[in-house]
Amino acid sequence: MNPRRPRVFFVDDEPEIRAAVERTLTQEGFDVACFALAADCLNGKALDGCQLLITDLKMPNMDGLELLARVRRMAPWLPVVVVTGHGDISTAVRTIKNGAVDFLQKPLDREELLRVVGAALRPSTNGGGLVGRPLTRTETRVLQFLLDGKNNKQIAGILRRSERTIEVHRSRIMRKYDAHNLVDLVRRAGTSGPSHPESRSQPAQ
Repeated sequence: MNPRRPRVFFVDDEPEIRAAVERTLTQEGFDVACFALAADCLNGKALDGCQLLITDLKMPNMDGLELLARVRRMAPWLPVVVVTGHGDISTAVRTIKNGAVDFLQKPLDREELLRVVGAALRPSTNGGGLVGRPLTRTETRVLQFLLDGKNNKQIAGILRRSERTIEVHRSRIMRKYDAHNLVDLVRRAGTSGPSHPESRSQPAQ
């Protein structure tokens, strides 16, 4: 393990997905350890060196939610991202309520994976002067697509914009709602409407 590189654990029972994720994150400078079974990454003191855990939701024996629950007890400081083939909002909310910091939808998109990993390891805590400001017309459309479960690439195709442009809009939307992950955004946008972050109420604790 290289202590200078963020160490990421990835759990998925599909070998081709493990290989693709390991290759992508390694190329970006992360120290990656992959596991086929959830129990494998819990053995001994393996979690001691982990800085981010990414786990599939549907797996044999122990699924992603059970792994998430165990990790929350063993290492409550450790951020966990859940991967699912069912990327609907109800699934996202369920994973967040169980302690995940974000979720990823299969098939995994490289840029979305890197964005979520980066956000989980370096969470933003400052929305700057944008917090509470109303969304622009384009930001409102982007937010609606996000609420429908679409990723940056899909939104870019629909709006005929570059993925980078959509990422900028998404970042500004998150900052205006003072949200730190997608489900946080969904929760806050749902209480105030998709264009008026300044009127939102605080989510129930």
